[in-house]
Amino acid sequence: MKYSEAKEGRIFVIRLFDGEILHQSIERFAAEKSINAATVIALGGADKGSVLTVGPVDGRQSPVTPMTLELDDVYEISGTGTLFPDDEGKPVLHMHIACGRKDKAITGCVRTGVKVWQVMEVVIRELLHCSAARIPDPETGFKLLQP
Repeated sequence: MKYSEAKEGRIFVIRLFDGEILHQSIERFAAEKSINAATVIALGGADKGSVLTVGPVDGRQSPVTPMTLELDDVYEISGTGTLFPDDEGKPVLHMHIACGRKDKAITGCVRTGVKVWQVMEVVIRELLHCSAARIPDPETGFKLLQP
């Protein structure tokens, strides 16, 4: 385990609009507001055609080959994530959402493009005095959090 300590800073309450792409909107907002690190929660609707990363093809394969799934309809979502800079200083959202429609549930990562259906509410809680960053890991191909 590795860790660092941080203090809570500003809190932002955001409403995303129909058609916005979740991770792109949050990362753009973070860059505009100079948010270096944060926790993020989201609640709302994901539109048909949104794409989630839903796991690796083979859990121990190297390099990792991700699987994706396209939503076949509108889904209710609840998500939680973190925002940290990558090795170039750009804010990167890592968020997983649970999506539900009727008796069907899907969980996955939003990086491949979750499109807002009508409205999505987001709360960003800024972390201050935090040196954590997402650094490339040659073994996995991921940009892994280094606290």
